[in-house]
Amino acid sequence: MTDKNFELKYGQTKLSLTIPAEQVICEILGKEYPPISDLNAAVKTALMHPIDSPPLREVVRPGETAVILVSDITRIWQRMDLILPIMLDELNAAGVPDQNITILIVVGGHRLNSDEEFRMLCGETVCHRVRVMNHDAYDEPNMVYMGKTSRGTEVSLNRVVAEADRVILTGGIIYHYLVGYGGGRKSIMPGCSSIKTIRQSHLWGLGPNLGDGSNPDSISGKTKGNACNEDMVEVAAFAKPDFMINLVPNAEGKVAGIFAGNWISAWQEGVKLVDEIYGVEIPAKADIVVTTAGGYPKDINLYQTGKTMDNACYAVKRGGVVILLSECPDIYEPLEFSDWFKLGGIRMAEKALRDAFTIPGYVAFKEMECSEIATFIMITKKENKDLVEKANMIPVETMEEALKIAYEKCADAKPQFIVMPQGANTVPLTSGRPTIG
Repeated sequence: MTDKNFELKYGQTKLSLTIPAEQVICEILGKEYPPISDLNAAVKTALMHPIDSPPLREVVRPGETAVILVSDITRIWQRMDLILPIMLDELNAAGVPDQNITILIVVGGHRLNSDEEFRMLCGETVCHRVRVMNHDAYDEPNMVYMGKTSRGTEVSLNRVVAEADRVILTGGIIYHYLVGYGGGRKSIMPGCSSIKTIRQSHLWGLGPNLGDGSNPDSISGKTKGNACNEDMVEVAAFAKPDFMINLVPNAEGKVAGIFAGNWISAWQEGVKLVDEIYGVEIPAKADIVVTTAGGYPKDINLYQTGKTMDNACYAVKRGGVVILLSECPDIYEPLEFSDWFKLGGIRMAEKALRDAFTIPGYVAFKEMECSEIATFIMITKKENKDLVEKANMIPVETMEEALKIAYEKCADAKPQFIVMPQGANTVPLTSGRPTIG
């Protein structure tokens, strides 16, 4: 009998996994896609030859003010530190000086980022050149009311964005388990929206009635008919974005594609590449799925780990087992998140969400839904035991312990495995779409 060996990312290290080859259905990997060899040249080309837009230099006018929206520390993989200097030079060449440019870290409902994290996200030189600041969704006096969406969401945006002459979006596009895909309009909603706007818009991620749970149309890879995504697009339109540059990473985390120009159509072109790389057809569901969020920073906390949990549910049989690798050095962030596991179960959580929707609450609720589909065994730090148990998962510290429990939970002496080394990004597909059970 031959074995298959895997190395799975965990924090800033790796854990080994060995399974008999005959028990492995498949390994879910993003499609191999070559990285861009000369990133600087590719960025310059994208800015000069954008999709459905004039070049960035022609979008702005001399002396105007510009705000560049940059995702927070949980999206450091987007490597804006490499792209921002080129963008600033282009703006300067068009007559927009550094003192007229603000970089807004669009944290949405996440915690504020530190000065050190600013430097990590933007680069030391950029932080010295232009003003870098956090968006604070709870700072109501700093919000400007813009109007309502067709679904009734009251739109208030950060004053810096509302008052800038030009609004430029940056970011990365990957699958997103609530609104189909990340990137694009997410820089505005939730990125720089008020907490009230965020809560109202995200409420569309639930079904219409108490007990329905999450909206079945709010899933990875779906935008049309996804009410949460469609409302988000309407919110973003109030900001009247002037330009966008988003990247798509390949399976190794390197830049595979750069999409610049119109904030809707350029983003839609990027979405096509995400589908090509990360949508993976599987031959069958597994008894045991072993998955990792992808190491730091994707497993920085349990909040971020929810994306990996959701993707794993598309690969496991209902009633099966998921072994989840997530170190979670910052497990309680955001601080509101952990309180949702004290409400007495999934039904109470859903009621509380409908009464007063919060993003951390929704993420916790989705994780509760995941643990109803399969038994989750989480490899994590010892000190995370209490919260992991409250989240209805089994905490362990080693792969050996996780495998022992997983085998005990399975009726089959030779359970079938699926391994997901890129669990936060890859979406298992059955007949071309993600399905549960």
